[in-house]
Amino acid sequence: MEMPAPSAVIDVLRNVLNPESEKDIISLGMVQELRVDKGKISFSLVFPKSRNPFANAVKKSCEQAINQAFGKDLEVIVNIGAQQVVHHERPLPDVKNIVAVASGKGGVGKSTVAVNLATALARLGYSVGLIDADVYGPSIPKMFNEESARPVLRQIDGKDRIIPVEKYGVKILSIGFFVDEKEALVWRGPMATSALKQLIHDGDWGHLDYLLIDLPPGTGDVHLTLVQTLPVTGVVIVSTPQDIALADAIKGISMFTGKSIAVPVLGLVENMAWFTPEELPENKYYIFGKEGCKKLAAEMGVPLLGQIPLVQGIREGGDFGKPVASDENSPSGKAFTELARETVKQVEIRNASAEPTQIVQINRQ
Repeated sequence: MEMPAPSAVIDVLRNVLNPESEKDIISLGMVQELRVDKGKISFSLVFPKSRNPFANAVKKSCEQAINQAFGKDLEVIVNIGAQQVVHHERPLPDVKNIVAVASGKGGVGKSTVAVNLATALARLGYSVGLIDADVYGPSIPKMFNEESARPVLRQIDGKDRIIPVEKYGVKILSIGFFVDEKEALVWRGPMATSALKQLIHDGDWGHLDYLLIDLPPGTGDVHLTLVQTLPVTGVVIVSTPQDIALADAIKGISMFTGKSIAVPVLGLVENMAWFTPEELPENKYYIFGKEGCKKLAAEMGVPLLGQIPLVQGIREGGDFGKPVASDENSPSGKAFTELARETVKQVEIRNASAEPTQIVQINRQ
């Protein structure tokens, strides 16, 4: 039996409405943990509150819609859950959008993408901040050539605030500004997460259109602390096209879209998509495989935000502290400009089609 793609299942479920709002269950974010595998489609159907009177009716409508579209031989498993929203005073009320940049695996160029995405957004006219949340391996100061910078404290409204370093129109804070760059940070999880919270809450961010968070690779304490501290608008997942990186990217997507976190994935960025020599700009050599992220994006039902080539200039820009995105006329600069535009587009779609992200806890009934 040929199984439908997750994106096809999502399209079918867009026709199922929640009677309480008369909106479809996809745009409401009620469908989570979708899995399509070996004759079985399973997902969680999450309602705003427990013991919803329409739960069983909506569940039945989902089962009927899927069977009608793909045949009755498919097993459909719908788990009903309840979402408990914990309301707090919104942190960083002057920040419009908080976007995490993550990767399941180290070495895929996540920080390079974060730095150039932030720079490209600023060059497009947006007010942008960037937090280096990779507390064990902070690289953002070097990528902006600000390793010797030491942010100052200023008392604002009776509280000490950290004034971010500003470069290329981007406000930047990193633990790397406060420690010796030659010393390793030997911190337990609580120390790392405490440092992240301080950068978030004590930074004088002001009004921002976008605050980007460059997360450490993997899925750990810092990631959980972020989603428990801030209402993250969405996450950008960075990967190379090779299978081993894609396997970890899937884990990253699963973590953010799982019922206990429920942060929208804005899309995938395929970094090092191909190698192009500077002297042969028309040539493409697919060193790490071809279009792996493009295929994964289609399978997971998430957008492909962009494909960034592996070129010497991007590496040099990171090493010398001048992001290639600062030059809109270079081929690499144009690639990051298109990435920034597509990211803005997906954020706008997300904001128009779903409620703002909350700090939530999901419980099964």
